[in-house]
Amino acid sequence: MKSSILNKIYILSAIALLIFTGLTLNGCAGKETKTRPNILFIMVDDMGTEVAGCYGGKSYKTPNIDALAESGLKFTQCYSAPVCSPSRVKLLTGRYGFRTGQVWGHIPPDEITFGHILKDAGYKTAIAGKWQMTLLKNDPNHVKKMGFDQSCVFGWHEGPRYYQPLIYENGKILENVTDKYGPDVYCDFLIDFIKKNKNNHFIAYYPMALAHDVTDDLDGPPPFGPKGRYETYKENIEYADKYIGKIVKVLDDLNLRDKTLILLTADNGTPKKYIVKYENGDYVREPVFSAIGDTIIQGGKSELTNGGTHVPLIANWQGVTPVGQNDVLIDFSDFLATFAELTGAQVPKDRKIDSRSFAPQLFGEKGNPRKWAYQEWKGRAWIRTKDWKLYDNGDLFDMRNDPYEKHVIKAENDSEESKKMREYLNGEYQKLKESANTQ
Repeated sequence: MKSSILNKIYILSAIALLIFTGLTLNGCAGKETKTRPNILFIMVDDMGTEVAGCYGGKSYKTPNIDALAESGLKFTQCYSAPVCSPSRVKLLTGRYGFRTGQVWGHIPPDEITFGHILKDAGYKTAIAGKWQMTLLKNDPNHVKKMGFDQSCVFGWHEGPRYYQPLIYENGKILENVTDKYGPDVYCDFLIDFIKKNKNNHFIAYYPMALAHDVTDDLDGPPPFGPKGRYETYKENIEYADKYIGKIVKVLDDLNLRDKTLILLTADNGTPKKYIVKYENGDYVREPVFSAIGDTIIQGGKSELTNGGTHVPLIANWQGVTPVGQNDVLIDFSDFLATFAELTGAQVPKDRKIDSRSFAPQLFGEKGNPRKWAYQEWKGRAWIRTKDWKLYDNGDLFDMRNDPYEKHVIKAENDSEESKKMREYLNGEYQKLKESANTQ
C-alpha cells in the first residue's frame, strides 16, 4: 500500500515536472519569437508627415499606410536628414554624417550597416528599390558588400527608375524589364524573397523609388508611361500606398504578421517642386502644396525645417506593438541599435555609434529615450528636444508654439525658459562637436 502511494506520488511529480518544463520551454520559445521578429522596413521616398492621412493629411489617399497606424504605433517625433543620401547613410550605419563623410551618394567602404549585423545574427537580408550609395556600373556588387545578400535596385545616374527601368538584380543588369514598371519589379522581388524565407528570420528592406519624381540626371529625359506624361506627386504617393498594401497582404497571406515587425518611414520631407513634364530641352517643375488639417503648406525637402526633416514613423507588429501614438524623440540614426536589440545582433564596438534603441517603446515600455536629436546638411546643423530647436548659428525656436519656425528667438530676447534650453542644447552640441574626431 505504501509502495503504491509512493509510486503515484512519483508519477504525479514526474507529470508536474514535465508540465513545468514544457511551460518553461514554451515561454522561452515565445520570448524568442517575440524578441527576434522578421522585419519589413519600408521607406517611402519624399514624404513628410503632412502627406499621410493618419498624421492629419488631407490631400492624398493613403489607406494602407493609415491602416498600419490604426492597428499599430504611430511615432510623432521622428527626424531624418532633409535629403535622401545623408538620411540613408545615417539610417544604415547608426552614425552621424560628420563621422561617415558628407559625400553625396557614397558610403565609406569600411562602414558597418544594419545589413551586416543582422546577417551575422542569422538573418536573411534583402533590399529592393533605391540604393544610391554608389554607381553600380563601377561596383555592381556594392550592395552585397554592404550586407544585403539579395538585391534589386535601379541604377542611379545610369537609367530610369520607373518606365523602361535600368535595374541591377544581385549585381547584374536585368535584361527582361524594359516593358515593365520599375516599382512592380522591386515589390515583386521582395515578395518573392519573403515567400522563400517564410521559415527563416529575415529583413526585407524596401527603400521605395516612389514617390520621388523622375530621374533628371540622365543624358535624355526618362520615358513617359502609358498616360503619355509623367505622374504627379499625388499619383505617385497613392501608387506607393498601393504597393505598401500589396506587400503587407503577403505577410497576412503567409500568416507572418505576428512574427514580423513592419516599420514605415520616409527619407525626408515632401518636395517643394515636382517634375511634371519635359519640353524645349528643360524639365518643368510645379510646386507641391499639401493640406494638413486646415493648413496648406508647401513641401520642405532640402530644408532643415520640420518641412524637410519631420517624417512619419509607424510600427506595426501584430500582438506586440501597442495601438496608439508615442511622442518619444527618434533620430534617423536610431534604427541600427533598435534592430540590434530586437534581434540579438551585435552593435559595432570599434567605432562611435550615435544610434539609440527605441525597441522598448515597441513593447509599450518606457525605455531610455534620447533627450535630443541632431541633423546637419550643407554646413548647417541643429540640435533639438521635442519642444526646443537650436541651430548652429544660435537661432532658437519654441517648436510647441512655432512649428513652422516663423519667430526666431535671439539670445538677447531670451525668457528664463528659453535661456535655460539654449544653454542646455548648446552644451550638448559642443560635446557632440568635440566627439567629431571619434571614429
